[in-house]
Amino acid sequence: MKEGRTGERMTAEINEQPEVLAALVETRAEIATVARSIAERSPRFALLVARGSSDHAALYAKYLIEILLGLPAGLASPSTTTLYDAHPDLRDVLVVTVSQSGSSPDLLEATVSAKAGGALTLAVTNTPSSPLHDVAEFSVQIRAGQELAVAATKTYSATLLALYLLVDAARGGSGEHVRDIGELARQALVESSEGVERAVERYRFADRLITTARGYSFATALEAALKLTETSYLTTRAYSGADLLHGPVAAVDTDTAVLAVTSEGRGGGAMWDVLDAVSGRGADVLTVGSAAASMPASLCIPLPETTEEIAPILEVLPVQRLALGLALARGFDPDRPRGLHKVTRTR
Repeated sequence: MKEGRTGERMTAEINEQPEVLAALVETRAEIATVARSIAERSPRFALLVARGSSDHAALYAKYLIEILLGLPAGLASPSTTTLYDAHPDLRDVLVVTVSQSGSSPDLLEATVSAKAGGALTLAVTNTPSSPLHDVAEFSVQIRAGQELAVAATKTYSATLLALYLLVDAARGGSGEHVRDIGELARQALVESSEGVERAVERYRFADRLITTARGYSFATALEAALKLTETSYLTTRAYSGADLLHGPVAAVDTDTAVLAVTSEGRGGGAMWDVLDAVSGRGADVLTVGSAAASMPASLCIPLPETTEEIAPILEVLPVQRLALGLALARGFDPDRPRGLHKVTRTR
């Protein structure tokens, strides 16, 4: 196959997201059928199994499940099964395995073990022919299409939307808050482009960066740190806004860049004091989100306002563009990050 221009694949797949998200909403009825079947089994706990970007999507789902469904939820440690051969009693537990490829050996083994332990198993994947799809009792397809760039972009946002549609349907929702998500995503990409360009110029020579957020948006902060690290090799750490003030803030100074995800709602509102503190220590703060313009910051990238629980679907779009732009500005090809492959096989 003829090699494309540097960053061509990641660019194209970022730009596909409005159409991918709009098309996924059209499958809401199919996802709702799965949600009703799961709700009829009345699980008492949800356990989410994932790695990498999918683990950040799983954290988002944890917030959705606990807040919107009132059901306890936790993030699993696959190695308890794969390395330590633990077999916990998972009766009355919903185990949701999130995997774009559906073929990572550790996630597959953890799902098989959970099913043997009595769990109700659900696979959320972009690959309907995957082993994970065959193993789980139920499955939800994110339908993002083939993703060629190593860094996950459209598969990540589509996973978030699929998880939201599932949880929303489980609580009896109609999906009304994401009915126009495709148009909102298009708007977010267009309106954030100039802000992203300014941020690329501002941070292209940064040595270290902190990402931070609270609530639903913490998943975006984690995903931002991963994207910046894997594409532009910028040393990036993610912290909850609350945890940042519990110790790491001591290392913040005038050489520190902070990317804060701040959307309208309780999570974003809780970030004002955090950013006031880091700004007071001389940090250079970039805010991204629907509440970005109201926060103490050197630069902001505002986004369309939505209900708080779906904000992460839009927040990640300019973050992906920032990672792409910084990689190119620093002389790297984000389509071919060193040492990485599209499917990571761990155990």
